[in-house]
Amino acid sequence: MAASISFSHIGIHVRDLPKMERFYTEFLELTVTDRGELDTALGRLDFVFTSSDPREHHQLVLAAGRPESIPFNVINQISFRVENFPKLRDLYRRSAEYEVTDMRPVTHGNAVSIYFRDPEGNRIELFCDTPWYVDQPMVIPMDMSMTDEKLWAWIEDTAGKLPGFKPVEEWRRQMTERMSRRAMAALPVQT
Repeated sequence: MAASISFSHIGIHVRDLPKMERFYTEFLELTVTDRGELDTALGRLDFVFTSSDPREHHQLVLAAGRPESIPFNVINQISFRVENFPKLRDLYRRSAEYEVTDMRPVTHGNAVSIYFRDPEGNRIELFCDTPWYVDQPMVIPMDMSMTDEKLWAWIEDTAGKLPGFKPVEEWRRQMTERMSRRAMAALPVQT
């Protein structure tokens, strides 16, 4: 079933464009796909387009023009799926080389995540999926000093005790059915 609407990309205003470009391209390994200036309601701004998928021209756009003082950032988080747990662990280790703050490794039962603040304070989540589903929201602090084997055993044991625990494939089948019913209900009636 193809979705009629799917998420594509996000753009954020930044104060220090070169610094933020370095962070997202070096640490999170995004590739600059384009850059340039554009006249906007805020004046002429510089833009950097980045992606990790050659099918997507951009997934994250960095735009200059963020004010020095904003009382509240309405972006809760920007999340990036990583290919596997070894990659997540590598990024966790490498984070010390970059200006990240507020590092928090957690499990949601359905994912293993590290949350942190980028150099301008935006909350970032890096995560890899687990083979399970549990009711959300769910956040349980995790000890990244454990070996991979012990950590995954702990994650499975912890997830197994949480409400709604089931194989993620079972949850996906249920969501496919629910989304199909919704799509069918939205079709015009043929007479």
